[in-house]
Amino acid sequence: MSVTVSYIRRRLQQCYSRAEAAALSKIVCCELLGQSTVDYYLGKDMILSPNEEQELDRILSRLCNFEPVQYVQGFARFLGRTFRVKPGVLIPRPETEELVERMLKQVSPTARILDVGTGSGCIAVSLSCELPEADVRAWDVSDEALAVARGNNDSLGASVRFEQHDVLTCQPDGRECYDVIVSNPPYVTEAERTDMERNVLDWEPALALFVPDNDPLRFYRRIAQLGIDLLVPGGRLYFEINRAFGPDTVEMLRQMGYAEAFVEQDISGNDRFVIAKK
Repeated sequence: MSVTVSYIRRRLQQCYSRAEAAALSKIVCCELLGQSTVDYYLGKDMILSPNEEQELDRILSRLCNFEPVQYVQGFARFLGRTFRVKPGVLIPRPETEELVERMLKQVSPTARILDVGTGSGCIAVSLSCELPEADVRAWDVSDEALAVARGNNDSLGASVRFEQHDVLTCQPDGRECYDVIVSNPPYVTEAERTDMERNVLDWEPALALFVPDNDPLRFYRRIAQLGIDLLVPGGRLYFEINRAFGPDTVEMLRQMGYAEAFVEQDISGNDRFVIAKK
């Protein structure tokens, strides 16, 4: 192990487990400081300039303040693409990759798709890139998220059209219709805060995470209500959900008149997706 890596791990182990510190040290060296992976594993040391030493200390200070490494890097990877992220925008999750992969197997290449609560744009932009003939639109309430999503759309060569809407209060004019509505809305209950890691709780936007304990399905209910007006007959809803509320979400959709509503599990075996047909 090189002197620099040893120093990085000592600093990080003040805040993280040995395994986490080891994983982060590789990211710091290879992705932030530019060391080759081969040199990293061979234990070759880096000769850092005074400016690079200062930058390393800034990076380690941010990580030791439990800032997510994706924010420190300024990007997150999603389905093989690099998406810009920053504080104020939710970091894309592997579970959401699974949702998009399911959609790509089922959605028509020319579908009209609406992504509600787009965040970084990872769902909408990925669908637009993979289904270039599709008409993909995306909503978000956050100015900051929309700016990031538009930047990702442009840098990745997608053709998503973005609009600012608060899904809980917006009233569509009824002139638009969609074959698919997809959403990964806020679904973490306030009671679950105590179980969350600091790098999520202290840094990622609460607006994109939390729902009241007494109304955990508020976003799903509202999006499903919009779907009644916006989806064509036979159109589908795709939701990422809180694993605790799969059956409740399905029952709500069935009571609202949706057909073929069912829960699917993620790769870890947790209830994670609900799909329903108008």
